[in-house]
Amino acid sequence: MRYSLFALLRQGLMAHRGWTPAWRDAAPKSAYQVIIVGGGGHALATAYYLAKVHGITDVAVLEKGAIGLGNVGRNTTIIRSNYLLPGNLPFYEFSMQLWEGLEQDLNYNAMVSQRGVLNLFHSDAQRDAFVRRGNAMRLHGVDAELLDAAAVRRMLPFLEFDNARFPIQGGLLQRRGGTARHDAVVWGYARAASERGVDIVQNCEVTGFLRAGERICGVQTTRGEIRAETVGVAVAGNSSRVAAMAGLRLPIESHVLQAFVSEAIKPLIPCVVTFGAGHFYISQSDKGGLVFGGDIDGYNSYAQRGNLPTIEDVCAGGMALMPGIGRLRLLRSWGGVMDMSMDGSPIIDRTPLPGLYLNAGWCYGGFKATPASGYCFAHLLARGESHELARAYRLERFASGDLIDEKGQGPQPNLH
Repeated sequence: MRYSLFALLRQGLMAHRGWTPAWRDAAPKSAYQVIIVGGGGHALATAYYLAKVHGITDVAVLEKGAIGLGNVGRNTTIIRSNYLLPGNLPFYEFSMQLWEGLEQDLNYNAMVSQRGVLNLFHSDAQRDAFVRRGNAMRLHGVDAELLDAAAVRRMLPFLEFDNARFPIQGGLLQRRGGTARHDAVVWGYARAASERGVDIVQNCEVTGFLRAGERICGVQTTRGEIRAETVGVAVAGNSSRVAAMAGLRLPIESHVLQAFVSEAIKPLIPCVVTFGAGHFYISQSDKGGLVFGGDIDGYNSYAQRGNLPTIEDVCAGGMALMPGIGRLRLLRSWGGVMDMSMDGSPIIDRTPLPGLYLNAGWCYGGFKATPASGYCFAHLLARGESHELARAYRLERFASGDLIDEKGQGPQPNLH
């Protein structure tokens, strides 16, 4: 079923009784050409691009629960490509370009809103760093604008300018950045992949890997053994745990990242704003709630919940930036399990075990990378070689020292 205005009108005349499920809830077959472990945005995007770009439709996406209950539904929905280093900037800009055409491509309303992303700076050193970043972005054809304090005040008059502990001196603005509806993204990719013949298997947890010598030739699941020529793993915060089933130890730690939503208010924040003097970022949802977050909780965990000291720290950052937020009630919070790599950048590569491929280590940047991650991981699974935009994301860089230290802090991911 193709979604359109005419389809909506037709279903309205039929009392909306003709809608079909968005995707098939498939039962697993005994064997596939490709198995993708994980049912989040990256996994479903990979399955979609395998079918669309490479013509590989004999694919199963295995999700231990229901589609959309993992990190893809537990984030603050920001999309952007305002990176600095050569290994990251072209990749995230490609992802931004895919975001811009995603809804037409998937025939699904992902609520992509290019409302802009503004990173504030509060010192001369931060200004110089943002000037460097903005120049790097423009050299790669990415939009970037440096705003002074007066321009920021005109754009966001409700911020604390006059009595701030950390005076706002300006900001780096990427107007093409913004937000997208996280649930709609995963539903759209699931629907589009299913329409092209991909099996989406829910409530099917992987409990081990099948081997033929050193080669991985399938998986053991709670619904039986499933064989495959190629197995890709894209399970975010559970990457280390799943890789350990195959005897691999990854340069990744899992940490909880909390996010928060306030009560709904009238339109106030026109873009995404990040606080340069503390780790705090905020935007406003279409429902009116303020969506914000900050640092990870700082301890290793697989629990999708957080702790009170981090809530206090995030709210303190919000109060320093915009004291008016203190008048709002906090409605809810949630935690996503982040796969924090040792240099703050992701991994898209084959593993030392033939037949097993890895997509992991996304730290804070997983959601914004969803389209490009799926596109490049599909290229790797289909052709056995890295896409040119993901060649810097090789697993071996941690042994060779060719790190992509965009925001990494060495061997302590809790300091990212």
